[in-house]
This record gives sequence, C-alpha cells and structure tokens, in this order.
Amino acid sequence: MAKEKSIKELEDLPGIGETSAEKLRASGIDSIDKIATMAPHDLSETSGISAEAAKKAIAAAIEATTIEYQTGESYYEKRKQIGKISTGTEELDGLLGGGVETNGITEAYGKFSSGKSQIGFQLAVQAQKEPSKGGLGGAVLFIDTEGTFRPERIESIAKSQDMDPKTVLENILYVRATTTDQQILTVERAEKIIQEKNIKLIVIDSLTSLFRAEFIGRGALGERQQKLNQHIHRLQTLADKFNLAVYITNQVMDNPGILFGDPTTPIGGNVLAHAATTRLYLRKSKEGKRIVRLVDSPSMPEGECVIKITADGISD
Repeated sequence: MAKEKSIKELEDLPGIGETSAEKLRASGIDSIDKIATMAPHDLSETSGISAEAAKKAIAAAIEATTIEYQTGESYYEKRKQIGKISTGTEELDGLLGGGVETNGITEAYGKFSSGKSQIGFQLAVQAQKEPSKGGLGGAVLFIDTEGTFRPERIESIAKSQDMDPKTVLENILYVRATTTDQQILTVERAEKIIQEKNIKLIVIDSLTSLFRAEFIGRGALGERQQKLNQHIHRLQTLADKFNLAVYITNQVMDNPGILFGDPTTPIGGNVLAHAATTRLYLRKSKEGKRIVRLVDSPSMPEGECVIKITADGISD
C-alpha cells in the first residue's frame, strides 16, 4: 500500500501546483492553516483552480492541520518563562507590572514629542542587560519609519547605565523603512536575523506613519486596515515563537466626535486596539514631565504615573 504524502507546503495539497501556490502566496495565503479556513469559491478564484479541486484541497488542508490543546495549568507554567524589560523607572515598571513583557506587543501613543520614541531608545538599551539587571540579554531590531532614530541618544543612555556605547550600538540592528512595503518585508524576513543575532526586542517607531501617508481617503481605508492587521499579527507571531518583546509607537488624531474630555485618538482603529497586548497613552506635563496612562492590559489595572525625560534617559 502506498504511503500517504505528508502535507507541509501549499504545493503538497491536491490540485495545487507551483503556479497556483505562487498566486496564493502573492495574495497573502501562505500556510496550510489559511487554506483550511477558506471557502471553496474564494480558493478557486484566488488560485485559478476549479471549485471541485478547491474543495479537495481544503479538505486535505483541514486533515493536515493540528490543534494543540493544553491545560490552564500548563499554560500558566509557560507564562512563567515570559521575560520583562525594565523601563529604568520604578513608577513605569510598577504600572506595567514589572516592565515590557515578551510574547506581547506594547503600544505607546501620544502627540508629537510626548516621549514615545524616548521610551523606545531606553528599552533598546535596557533589553541588552542580563535578566538579573532588568534586561533580556539580547540584541534589538529597530525599524525607523519617521527618521527619528538617534545613535547619540542611545550613546548617552548607555553611558548613564555604565554600559559600553559602542557595544550597545553594535547590538542594535537598524532599518530605515520609507515605504509600507519595506516595513512589512523587514518583519516578514526577520526570522533568520532574530535567530542569528539573538534579537529579544523589536521596536517600530512608528507603526502607522507610513500606512497613514500611503493609504489616503476612505476608499483606501479597507486595504490599509487589512495590511495593518496582517502586519501586526506577524509581529505577534514572532513574539510568541521567539519569546521576544515588541514595542511600537503610534500616531494620534483629534476625534471631532468627542465634545467633552480628551479628543486624542490613536490611529489604526479597532485592528490595532485589539492586537496590542498593552497600550500606553503619553502626554506632556510641566517641567519636562510626561504623564503615562495605562489604557489597556490583560493583567494590570488602569492607572497613571509620571516620568521625566532627562539627558540620561527616562527617570521617575
């Protein structure tokens, strides 16, 4: 009796050849799991195969997928392996429950010069420390979409932490993305560099600026949100797979529908609101101080703290 062919790639599915697989991947359908959840009509239209062949391919994909079940206790044990990056301030660490977590996405949003990038710089230094000193003992991937990355700032923060600035900067892999395609591709191709360089923190400053600039008007909103959704979920996949932390900054706008209270609203809508594990809202205060509000967290209550941005980095 002939041994059944194992299904690992799209080409292994019945009726899906190289040409059809290329069409599917070009449309963002790049895994067996995604095929398993498609409707026959959609698969037929996207890949160019017949509806009957699409049904067989979907059936084979469903059969090939596996779902891992685990108890709440075993998942709790896994949660104990999660690392945290200290922000360098007791107040902000306390607000976050110890720092910025791995296996999740921490989003900071606020108006221009509210301190979002400064926290990103601080984390890029802190992440390189050993776990016993509030770090993760790894390197950093820094994706800059606004041209705000400043090595001089990293240098001054590193010196204040008694760390070698040259070594700290060498452990930050910097990418200047000028289009959404470059931004997305950097994340899509990050697996190899994450493993080779022991990346433990990904910083994107900012996540939404290029999307906001390229997809203009209501007609482009649907496509923008779809791309943003895929991008943010890819970041979460990397965070889960490699037990790393993701820190993203986000732009804001004034919502004219809010007549009372603060009209400041983060860009990205529900797509980003649901995808971010932890959300921080930063706003300026007097004497160089910043008020940080914890807007959303699965494990910590809402609250606020005050931090200050100094020449040496973030402080209480």
